[in-house]
Amino acid sequence: MELNVPLPVIGVVHTSHAELEATPIQAGLNRAEQGTIDIAGRYQEGLDGVAEFDYAWLMTWLHRLAEPGLEPPLRHVPFLLRSQRRTMGIFATRGPKRINPIGLSLIQILDVTGPVIRFAGVDLVDGTPVIDLKPYVTRFDRPAGEPRCGWFDQVTISDGVTPEQLAPPRSPG
Repeated sequence: MELNVPLPVIGVVHTSHAELEATPIQAGLNRAEQGTIDIAGRYQEGLDGVAEFDYAWLMTWLHRLAEPGLEPPLRHVPFLLRSQRRTMGIFATRGPKRINPIGLSLIQILDVTGPVIRFAGVDLVDGTPVIDLKPYVTRFDRPAGEPRCGWFDQVTISDGVTPEQLAPPRSPG
């Protein structure tokens, strides 16, 4: 089944990160760092009410990873398992190299001024296109109890960690 799915860019993320390997891997692990989102003129009216929320789901197009006509492998080594060189199915990872390179970040909204959203929780390179923004609603988004998180439950993750810090140890020689 082949469908064309149009995804207009509604804005652009601005951060201090220029290199993918030096960008923190998850927004939740980099809550102290701030960035901005510039919403395009034709979509600015959609920001009405956004400032009333503390958090939002930011959906982005990971443009620096997209290779037209080339699908990523369905199994790969996630950043957090690099030292173990352990592979996982792509749908069991949060990695950026995906069939559709859509990024999902839970950001903290600090303020909204005109077309600009200032946020905390940076895990994107500067210039990343925004495809959607949806408010985080605890009642809808937080599951009850303590959900299982697969292999993530077995790894230690430091705040602010980047892919380059998770590189497997080099063999001598």
